[in-house]
Parts: sequence; structure tokens; C-alpha cells
Amino acid sequence: MRARWRLTRIAACAFAVAGLCYSAWVPAQFLNTAIGGTGAYVSELAAVDQPWSWLVRAADVAAGIACLTAVALVPDERPGRLGAIGWLALALLGAMTVLDGGLFPLDCAALSDPLCAAAEAAGRVSAAHRIHTVTSALASAGAVLSLMALPVSALRRRRWPLVGYGGAALAVLMAVATVWTLAAIASGAPVGVAQRLQVAVTGLWLLLLGAALWRDRTAPAPPKSHVLLEGAGTPPVLICAGMAGAWFHWDGVAADLSRDHMVIRFDRPGLGLSSGHRGPPTLREEAERIGALAECPVVVGHSAAGPHAEAFARLHPGRVAGLVLVDPSCEPAPRPRGGARAAAVRAVQRALPALGGTFGATAAACLVLPAAHRLVMGADRRARAVYGRGRVLAAVAAEWLAYPDMAAELGELRRSHPFPEVPVVILSAGPEDRCHQELAGLLDAKLILLPGTGHEVQLERPEAIAEAVRMLGRFHDT
Repeated sequence: MRARWRLTRIAACAFAVAGLCYSAWVPAQFLNTAIGGTGAYVSELAAVDQPWSWLVRAADVAAGIACLTAVALVPDERPGRLGAIGWLALALLGAMTVLDGGLFPLDCAALSDPLCAAAEAAGRVSAAHRIHTVTSALASAGAVLSLMALPVSALRRRRWPLVGYGGAALAVLMAVATVWTLAAIASGAPVGVAQRLQVAVTGLWLLLLGAALWRDRTAPAPPKSHVLLEGAGTPPVLICAGMAGAWFHWDGVAADLSRDHMVIRFDRPGLGLSSGHRGPPTLREEAERIGALAECPVVVGHSAAGPHAEAFARLHPGRVAGLVLVDPSCEPAPRPRGGARAAAVRAVQRALPALGGTFGATAAACLVLPAAHRLVMGADRRARAVYGRGRVLAAVAAEWLAYPDMAAELGELRRSHPFPEVPVVILSAGPEDRCHQELAGLLDAKLILLPGTGHEVQLERPEAIAEAVRMLGRFHDT
């Protein structure tokens, strides 16, 4: 909660910095009195041949970077279509403002300097000068689009009323300024006042967003766990998905086993349909989660969840009917992190829950995770809705960072807690794995090789997992 509050305050300050830097043209026009009349663009103050242009361009770059930072950190994991359009439009404004000031400044002040106007008409200006026209237009379009989308989104969602009502008023001013600017350009009339109004409204809009975020007191949603029960029969079968896995990857296995077992599927915090995680995952925490979901189950643990299942059996020997470890993660000699590396990882882990609730994390998840899912797991219509969320990206990162420590934790459990006399089947996919052979010896397990199968056994060979569970029942009967 505190990390989320800090990120919100950082986003608010970044928007305020962006608004102030974006308005640097106001004092700059008094430093360069040759430009500033009603016929000149504000961007002419940043032309390379003008005095103090370096200061104006530096302010533009700072404004753009601050705007991009604020958009990335704004606490809006599920912005909706309008909200997403609004934040992306602000990101466009920030990116184009950076390009304006950093890479594509004007060579000279075309509307204030007749020689520059002649050079522009004759095509004797640099590529940066010509590109500046495009980047400036895109920056203005981003400001206009954000003022159209974000106030409507805020009013619909009844969130950030200052953005809703204040943004609506600024949207009216922006519409007037934009129409005025376009009309002046088309008719050849002086454009300076209209364009200054447009730029001023943009600066005020950024400051308004900063004020709204500073006042934000929205509490995070209460934790929610997604658990799915199907079928009937004993012993119950509890399915623990691997790293980044979701309940729907196990549809084939559940459909088979639910004919004669109660099948329990669940999503760990932050994954699937469960709400975001609150801190770094630990092995004992995952073992306790298994114990809270079923009494004396057969636990099916895939990949990184294999150690979760083994830890549960060691910590609660009387509450497990058996284990099916599906291509389990296996570390021959795990070691915990230490020193500065461990401290850095812990700092990242503490920040991840709050970062998962930001628009930046959501945008990154939408760009990366559905495509990665399609590449690794195949196409599924549910994947975009599940994996296009920032909290899922944060939870995946948290599990990946925690894995070495969880492996070391399992090593300690093996030394202090003997494995109970329960049947275990290990399904090993792909070529023979020496670590799986050693694990089978350690747990007195039956090792079944699946040489033509990839790591995602639940998708390629669901019947093999169902058969392994039924094999445990035959062991139990004998």
C-alpha cells in the first residue's frame, strides 16, 4: 500500500514537472524579444540560431521525459478503452516533445525571419527542420486526444473528479484553440496567439493531472483468489500450474479427471483471475496455500510448482494422498542469494506489487505477454484478457526472481523434514534428465519418460497426466 502511494506521488510530481517545463516558453519569450509576436510559433524560440534556444530545448526534453515517466507510473491497471487511449495519447505527447527538443529542432525562425522563410520555401533547410513539423503536429494531436478521452473516462468510472470536470473545461478551451490555430494557418492570418493558447492549455492539463494524482486516495481492491472446482470423487486432485500459468491451460486434464475425481484448479496471486500479489512469494507460503485449498489431495505440480507440491508433502505429511510432478523444476545444488545481489532483488520485489498496478506495466504486458503466450502455449481467446494485465507481468517477474530462493528453501526442507511414505509419479518430458532421475530416487518415485513431449505436458499430453493420477490410486489400493 505504501509503495503504491509513493508511485502515485512520483507520477503526480512528474506531471507537475512536465507542465512547468512545457510552459518554459512563457519566460523564454522575454529572453528573446525578437520572437514572441502574434505571428510567430512558440517553437521558434527553440530554433537553433536563436539566443537561449538551448534552454527552451532542454525544457522540452525534460517535459517529455517527465510526461512519459508519469504515464508509466500512473496507477491505472485496468484503464478501459478510453482511458488507455488517453494515456497513450499523453505518451505520444511526451515522446514527440522529446524529439522536438532533442533531435529535430528548427534551423531558424521561419515566421519571424524572412531569410529563414525564403530558405524554407526553397527547400534549403535540414531534415530535422522538416521533421519538426511532423513531430509538433503529433504532439498537439496527443494533447488534444488525451483531453478528449481521459475526462470522459474519469467521469464514467467516477474516479479522479478533478480530471473529469477540470479536464472537460480545458477540453473546451483546447477545441477553441485548435480550431483557431488551424483556421489561422489555412487563411494565412497571424497564428501566434492561437497557438500560444493551445500550448498553454496543454501545460495546464499536465499540471491538472499532477494535482489530481496528488489528491488520489483510491484504496487498492481487496485480495481475490480464483478457485475452480469440477467433478466429484476422492481423493480430490489439486492442480498447481507452473510459473506464469493459468487455470485454462489445464482444461484437458480437468475434463478427463473430473469424471471420477473432484478437480481443483486455482490461480496464484497476480496470475490468471486472482488479484495481485502483496509481497515476494515463498515456498512455505505456497505450501500453506495448497493446504488451505484441499484436504488430503493428490497434488499435481507442474514445472516451478513441483517444489511447491514437494514442500507441502514434507511440511504436512499426513495431509497428502500423493504427488504427480509434471516435468518439475529441478536444481541439483541450490544456493540462496547473498550480499548486495540479494538486497537488490528484495528491493525490486518490494516494488513489484505497486508497479503491477500502473498503466506502464499494463501497456508492457499487452505488448509482450499475449504474444509470448501465443508463441509458447498456442492461441487461446482468453489469453489476451488474462495476460494483458500489469499485475500478471509483475507476478511473473516476482515468481522468476523468487525461484532461486525457493529452490534453496526446498533444499533446507529436505534436510529438516523427511519425505512421507506417499506415492509419487514424475513425468519427465523431452530427453532423459539426470536431475529428474535423482529426484525420483530421492522421493522413491516412479519416473515416466515422455521423450516426444515438450515442457507444456498439460497441453500436449493431458491424458498422460490423468493416467498418472489414476496410477497413484492403484498404488494406494495395493
